[in-house]
Amino acid sequence: MTRRQLHLNAFLMNTGHHEASWRLPESDPYAHVDLAHYVRLARIAERGTFDSLFLADGPQLWNNLAQRPAGALEPITLLTALATATEHIGLIATASTSYNSPYNLARKFATLDHLSGGRAGWNIVTTAGAEAARNFGLDAEPAHAERYARAAEFLEVALKLWDSWEDDTVVADKAAGVWGDDAKIHPPRHRGRYFSVEGALNVPRSPQGYPLLVQAGSSEDGKRFAARYAEAVFTAQQTLEDARAFYADLKARTVAAGRDADHIKVLPGIVPVIGSTEAEALAGERDLEDHIVPAHGVDRLERLLQLAPGTLELDGHLPSGLPPESAVEGAKSRYTLVVELARRERLTVRQLIGRLGGGRGHLTFAGTPEQVADTIQLWFESGAADGFNIMPPVLPSGLDAFVDHVVPILRARGLLRTGYGDATLRERYGLPRPANQHVIAPALV
Repeated sequence: MTRRQLHLNAFLMNTGHHEASWRLPESDPYAHVDLAHYVRLARIAERGTFDSLFLADGPQLWNNLAQRPAGALEPITLLTALATATEHIGLIATASTSYNSPYNLARKFATLDHLSGGRAGWNIVTTAGAEAARNFGLDAEPAHAERYARAAEFLEVALKLWDSWEDDTVVADKAAGVWGDDAKIHPPRHRGRYFSVEGALNVPRSPQGYPLLVQAGSSEDGKRFAARYAEAVFTAQQTLEDARAFYADLKARTVAAGRDADHIKVLPGIVPVIGSTEAEALAGERDLEDHIVPAHGVDRLERLLQLAPGTLELDGHLPSGLPPESAVEGAKSRYTLVVELARRERLTVRQLIGRLGGGRGHLTFAGTPEQVADTIQLWFESGAADGFNIMPPVLPSGLDAFVDHVVPILRARGLLRTGYGDATLRERYGLPRPANQHVIAPALV
């Protein structure tokens, strides 16, 4: 029997996930708009036989500009460029269902899947925050439940569009002068609460049929959506106990939705600070924390917790009486994670800022390559994860260190592939190519 293997994604963020990474001598403050920087990172990750690259995104200007490099290249465009610089690694782009239209976005992902030979993935987000809403003519962000209702219809329309061409629509009969079969085109003719989409996609069905469908919300609405649609879930947990509970809950919800539990992969984020000794790794972590500007961290935390500026004191604790998750319309699950972390470990605001500086709530672990591999293996074999989103605190050095020193250990333990083969991204996830909804499967004899 083949041993279950890890799924690893390289979550790329300009100079690294740590908010102070750009201040280190090795870092290029302009890397966030440098294609060569991302090509280098993609090739490092491909050398490590990662399943995919992952790019976050949002249709608004992130961060106080003084804090860290702000702004980001549009991810589908960037990943299309990276498709020409790589051969095997998957390409997962974040795109919002709140601030896009199904036709245009379905076309973009079908195009990426064609150009990459079956390596496209879509991280489906509903986009929290009033800043994004105001960029699209709204006075405030839509309610949380409303965003997820729109997302469900958006995805249903996208699936209809990807299936609007049968796989054998193109005949290419030169002798008869027939290029394609119009009978195999199926316009969606969709009329719904949020969308009205008439015609078929103008891109043929792509190598994977659909891109890999990824989701990143861990709220109740997010988990319901993931159980119904997602094939991979990016999540954030601070403890093994919480991760195991989330994993079991999501797998059970997936089965209850009539799906195979193995057809959804749970991938927590981990920020590995790697040193040749534990002391070296801890020193590297302290160096990064020492480069945090406290005022920036306070500002970011107050915005996450929806507090008025000046509410938090650096050496005080979070105020009592914070609203419950149910009263929050933004990033619900991240709000709860941060509050629970601060309460559980009785962290001051200063300490909490240090803990969040590397991964914004994702697990941060400092140690030797063996210790990092041990942590990954423990979560993987304890029913807490099917793999991880690797979030290097500094780029490119953190990704290099993981690939050069942690990947060989995981391979030696039989937990990670040594090569790719010719598989599509879906196939590497153990997923079947989705059947076209307009084609009746032949009966079994």
